[in-house]
Amino acid sequence: MKPQVLKLRSGTAHGPVPASPDSGRGGPSGDSLGRGMDIALTLLVFLGLGALIDRWLGIFPTFTIVLVVIASLGTFVRLKYTYDATMERLEAERRNSMSTRIHMTDRAA
Repeated sequence: MKPQVLKLRSGTAHGPVPASPDSGRGGPSGDSLGRGMDIALTLLVFLGLGALIDRWLGIFPTFTIVLVVIASLGTFVRLKYTYDATMERLEAERRNSMSTRIHMTDRAA
């Protein structure tokens, strides 16, 4: 028999909550690791391209600096939009679960 995995929420009086179905696929830490690798690889690619262009044109560090700054800004903007979308989704889920919980307690009373 497989033991049930429980995840405790701090600050709630409703007791343990079953782990989410996707918790076996890496969860939040796996997602953060993927984002970190994505940032590092993006910056390395743009750094390499800038260095190659600079070497070809003979004007080293101009394109290297410009491309790394563009990659950094683009990565930051993408992470911000991803974070905002995730927070909106989680807030909507929380509102739905709170309204469902309120309706269930109203019916029980």
